[in-house]
Amino acid sequence: MPNHFHLVLRPHGDGDLVERKPLRAELVERAEDWRWSSLPDWIRGAPLLWRGEPPLRDAAWLSRVNEPLSASDLRRIRHSVERGRPFGDEPWTRQTAALLGLESSLRPRRRPRKE
Repeated sequence: MPNHFHLVLRPHGDGDLVERKPLRAELVERAEDWRWSSLPDWIRGAPLLWRGEPPLRDAAWLSRVNEPLSASDLRRIRHSVERGRPFGDEPWTRQTAALLGLESSLRPRRRPRKE
């Protein structure tokens, strides 16, 4: 799929990236102001919104979503997108890459040096 990009996110801790997108693009002042997000419904306690078991969002979720990304997080995300590499902590990244056949995305590019 050369014209598509797929990014696998770890369900806990990195899922806020999706809800942070309109904020990062400066379309809203706070992530919960983006009306096409599930975040406003989650804040209102919409009964049809699946809450997850274990809960997908904890009490600090909203403040994390509205925090700016650090330079190192942004660098890690860009690296994951460029390499087609799952994004998360190292053990989860390795496990997910193995399950999805993406081990090559974990290795450096180029041929290994001759010994």
